[in-house]
Amino acid sequence: MKTLLLFVITALAEIVGCYLPYLWLRKGGSAWLLVPAAASLALFAWLLTLHPTASGRVYAAYGGVYVTIAIGWLWAVDAVKPTRWDLLGAGLCLLGMVVIMFAPRTG
Repeated sequence: MKTLLLFVITALAEIVGCYLPYLWLRKGGSAWLLVPAAASLALFAWLLTLHPTASGRVYAAYGGVYVTIAIGWLWAVDAVKPTRWDLLGAGLCLLGMVVIMFAPRTG
C-alpha cells in the first residue's frame, strides 16, 4: 500500500508540473506558473528516488499508475468523463504495475 501511495503522489507531482506550463502556454496563464511547475517536477524526480526497487522496474511500474491518475485528472480537472475504454485501459495499466512491482523475485 505504501508503494502505491508513493506512486500516486509521484504521478500527481508530475502531472501538476506539466499542467501548469500548459496553462501558461495554451490558456493564457501567468508565466509565474513556471515556478511551482519546476518545484513540482523537482519533487517528482525526488519521489522517484524513494522507491525501494531497481530504477528501471520503478519507472515501468510507475507508468501504469501515471496513466490511471491521468485518467482521473481528465475527469476531475478537465471535466471530461472517461469512456469505458479509458477506464479499461487504465485498469490494464494498473494490473501491469501490480505484476511488475509485486511478482515474486528470485535472487
